[in-house]
Amino acid sequence: MRVVASVLLLFLTLIASPAMAVEEPAFVRLSQDGAFEVRQYPALVVAEVTVEGDQSTAASRGFRLLAGYIFGGNDGGQKVAMTAPVMQSKTGGQKIAMTAPVTQSPSPEGWVVRFIMPRSYSLASLPAPNDPRVRLLPQAPVRYAVIRFSGWVSDQDRLKRTSELTAWMKARKLKAVGPAALAQYDPPWTLGFARRNEVMIPVEGQAAN
Repeated sequence: MRVVASVLLLFLTLIASPAMAVEEPAFVRLSQDGAFEVRQYPALVVAEVTVEGDQSTAASRGFRLLAGYIFGGNDGGQKVAMTAPVMQSKTGGQKIAMTAPVTQSPSPEGWVVRFIMPRSYSLASLPAPNDPRVRLLPQAPVRYAVIRFSGWVSDQDRLKRTSELTAWMKARKLKAVGPAALAQYDPPWTLGFARRNEVMIPVEGQAAN
């Protein structure tokens, strides 16, 4: 599944270097239990597209469209910096508030691929996309249950970690309010053991310790 992971992180290959820090969205850690956490994220702005095809094909198409937007395919030809992580999530056709710059979400209509915009931008200050398929949307503050893990991620890995996180949430009476998202933080050249991945599920209610 390295091809899928590399496609998901293609945009980082274009803009990142080993010495370049990539912005990540700020959050408040509400609780931690080993590899599990509950986090609160602030309101964010996203750019997203909906594409069809299998996971790899959808990722490639979605990234190409969104990369076109941030690399100047917008009103004024402005370049917009990327943040991390890359995320993909099974939406079941629902909208979810994301806290990362890119998400890829399978739904009855296809996959939603989403970039989180840098915090220096508001919805009003972002340049308008040239491509009508690119949508700029506000995302409300959201609380996530999270499990952290390393390595290259296959779809089976994603499902396994989602199951583990769901069980942890159930034991702590945390109710999901949206689908799970796979977050990947590293450029393609990062070795498997050093890779930083997370599965994130939006939840309601108070965090459990």
